[in-house]
Amino acid sequence: MADSTPQQGSRPATPRPQQKGAPPARVSDAEREAAVERLRVASVEGRLTFAELAERTEKAYLAATRADLEEIVADLPAMGAPGAEPAPPAPRRFGAFLGDCDERISGRISSELEAHAVLGDVSLDLRGAQVPTSEVRVCATAVLGDVRIIVPDGVRVDLTGYAILGDRRVAVRQVAPDLQVPVVRVRAQAVLGDINVVDDEHYAPVRRAVASWWQERRARRHGDGD
Repeated sequence: MADSTPQQGSRPATPRPQQKGAPPARVSDAEREAAVERLRVASVEGRLTFAELAERTEKAYLAATRADLEEIVADLPAMGAPGAEPAPPAPRRFGAFLGDCDERISGRISSELEAHAVLGDVSLDLRGAQVPTSEVRVCATAVLGDVRIIVPDGVRVDLTGYAILGDRRVAVRQVAPDLQVPVVRVRAQAVLGDINVVDDEHYAPVRRAVASWWQERRARRHGDGD
């Protein structure tokens, strides 16, 4: 009777290497544009703030695979779903005379905003607003005062107007001209005053750096725990 005991020195069978899955599907320009349109519709329906719309639009244009796009719109309903309840309209006029006005807009912007500073300062934060048209128009006037408009990262700013013995400045990240990103159009009128448009990156660089460091640190800790 043959001995079934394996011989000494014999090597165990080498397991076959597992076959790798198919590479992620690359995304096309048409698919990116479709995702951006879906984000725009979500903004019109009141599902995204101005900052969320700008951030996700930028990510959609940078997406390399379909999985990247699906992650951007994962929490949004399919096209044609009932719209969300829109936010109440935001005030249109903001002013400061011999004082300060600091407003963080959270309502719906459906018409041109007006900001007037006379011997005072006006600060308008548009990041938390709902913008149905993907465009915000602001008429800013500064007479012996300052107007500051804070916009989300990733938007395009169109600044027109004049400054007499004053300044009008834009400090935002540059966006490629061929991308359909949200737009902020500002008509500036400055006399012995300043009108400044800044994005989140330039408004609070230290806070953003700390937040980025903390997120990276948490990601590393979760990765080590897996």
